[in-house]
Amino acid sequence: MKTLIIYGTKYGCTEKCAKILSEKLTEEVELYNLKEVNDIDISDYDKVIIGGSVYIGKIRKEVTKFCLRKLNELKGKKVGLFICCMADGEAAEKQLNDVFPKELMTNAIAKENFGGEFIFNKMNFFDRFIVKKVSKTDTDQSNIHIENINRFAQLMNNV
Repeated sequence: MKTLIIYGTKYGCTEKCAKILSEKLTEEVELYNLKEVNDIDISDYDKVIIGGSVYIGKIRKEVTKFCLRKLNELKGKKVGLFICCMADGEAAEKQLNDVFPKELMTNAIAKENFGGEFIFNKMNFFDRFIVKKVSKTDTDQSNIHIENINRFAQLMNNV
């Protein structure tokens, strides 16, 4: 069995989380950044994991486009969905539920928030400004939830 992990990232946190996840999966795994490759043939994969970073309540547009374009094919796969964001608890759960098509959310085997990062030297001026205002911080922060990645991997490994 083969597993595909596809993701959209802005500053690299989602890519970092996707790589951590790929090391915890027991089957053959292929990773693709949707910014680099946007038309992936998913017919060779038994499991498809889709993830993306969330900014201002929206997931990366390349992730949304991929999900909508492949929706019918994805319904026949074992799907896992994850987001990377700095929100926690109910706010993160709401973001996760809002950014993916409902049909995918309903059928997904695993759904999770992997946490996020603020790495200011990677951000453009506008994003730095917004993050400083909203989060009330101007220092780098890493809030990656390894336990959530482990739980997600276990769910995907058991199907």
